Order: sequence, then structure tokens, then C-alpha cells
Amino acid sequence: MRLVFFGTPAFALPTLEALLESPHRVLGVVTQPDRPKGRRRLLAPPPVKEAAAARGLPIWQPANLREPAFLSLLRGLEPEVAVVVAYGKILPPAVLDLPRHGCINVHASLLPRYRGAAPIHWAVINGESETGVTTMYMAPALDAGDIILQRAVAIGTRETTGALHDRLARLGADLLLETLDLLEAGKAPRRPQDEALASYAPPLQPEDERIDWQWPAAVIFNRVRGLNPWPGAYTTWRGKRLKIWWVEPGALAAREARPGQVLAVGGEGFSVACGSGQALLVKELQPEGKAPMEAAAFVRGYRLAPGEYLGDA
Repeated sequence: MRLVFFGTPAFALPTLEALLESPHRVLGVVTQPDRPKGRRRLLAPPPVKEAAAARGLPIWQPANLREPAFLSLLRGLEPEVAVVVAYGKILPPAVLDLPRHGCINVHASLLPRYRGAAPIHWAVINGESETGVTTMYMAPALDAGDIILQRAVAIGTRETTGALHDRLARLGADLLLETLDLLEAGKAPRRPQDEALASYAPPLQPEDERIDWQWPAAVIFNRVRGLNPWPGAYTTWRGKRLKIWWVEPGALAAREARPGQVLAVGGEGFSVACGSGQALLVKELQPEGKAPMEAAAFVRGYRLAPGEYLGDA
């Protein structure tokens, strides 16, 4: 089928590559405008733009999908279907209604659960044991269109958002090709979402990254792996930010210990008291302005001592 691809981040790349290796014809790629990045805030292209440019595809980066010039261009391409993977904006009706077979979205959750911008992060943060990918017909509302296909996967008890992201991206590519085959054959199913089961995965906010040591150890563990490798969970120590990249369940905290108190330091890192009388062993971290390091090296270099506090304790 003749199609236009809408996508922006790295999650969309496996699907784009799968389409380019398939019998389907990718007419061009629509992606978000370049954004400032890094300390120098230099404009950087999104991953999909870089991949499309490397393959010699036409690329469009409209600031507004309702622009008459863009809509005219899209109509002139006469796409049979639009494939949308983590594009980052809700498509207006003028775009949704244009392809003959509509706009098909690949979403990284088992809809209607975890609609929104960060479904992988929140599934891990919330300690879910299962998630998956969904293909759906897009509607002019957030991830609310009719479901075509779904595939479920188990979330590993120690799996990070980064590892799950890569698995779901590859699974989404496979599911999209299967969806297009059904669509082309006129056999694609269509199942409305149950609104009573809907939940949301909003964009991450800075406050979501901060560790509250009064949380139980399991909640902190899920927060740390759910924010790994981006944007990272953090606490504070001696007035500076300290990113925490990995923790392990530890022994029970002493009864007199307060949440956030460093209980012991050793060859594997250092243990910290949490809520509910529990403790965690910090194994990987990143001091402010420094590179990530093993917690054992941090203890030696920064002379962290038992009895000190992390966070606002």
C-alpha cells in the first residue's frame, strides 16, 4: 500500500525500517520540528528525521498539521493509509479523513490502559506485570480509536523502561505489518475501546523524578527502573542532586532509622532506610555534573558516611 509515515522518537524507528523493507511504499515521513537540545540548546533533528534522511525519503516538519499547504501536499500524495507511531500530536480530522484506509496508530500499551505520552514509563513505575502494543484506527481524541490488533508481553521484575521500550518497539513493528496485511485484504477487525477501563499515562513532570524515601522499598525500586535510562530518578545529598540509576532490595532498616538515612556503606554500595521499615541498597548513581558510577566508587571518592541523609529527611 502507498502510505505516509508519522513518527518522531526512536520508538518509531523499527516500524519505519520494517515498512521500508516490506512491499509497502513509504511516500514520505512527517515528523516534529527540530528542537533545542543539550546544554548549548542547539537545534537537533528527531531520530525519525535522521533515519528518513539516511534512506533518502521526503521529510515534512509542519508546525501545524492544519496548514493549508501541508494538507494540499498530503492530498496530492494520495496515500491509501497513514501509519502513526509516537508522532507526538493528535491528528486533526482533516488528516484523519484523508487516506482511504484511514490512519493507523501503533501504541505501546494494551489500550484502553495507559493512554497518553508515557505508557512504558508508567507501566514500569506502577509495577505492572504485563503490557503490550496495540494497533488502532485513529480518532480525534487521545488514543481512543477502535482497536485492530493487540499483543501482550510480560514485564520482567527487574526490567527497565529502556529495555521494555526496545522490546515493544520491535513488537509494534511486527504488529503493524500484520495489521496492514489484514487492512489490505479487507479483513482488519474493529473493536471499540471500553471507556470504563481507560487509564492515562501523562507526560513525565520534574516532580515525578524525585525519590521520596518515605515510600516503601518496592515503590522506590519501580520508580528507579521506570525512569531508567531517561530521565532518571534523583534525590539530593549535601545540597546537590544525586541521580539514582539502580537499587536492590536490602535488609530491614533499624527501627530507629528515619527514611533517607544512610544505614551502612560497603563494597557493593550503601543502604538507605525507606518507608515501612524497609531499606534499599544503592548500586549505581550519578553525582551532579559527573558521569554515572558504581555506588561503591562513590562511597570511596565522596566519603559518604553512615548516619547521613538523602533527600529532605
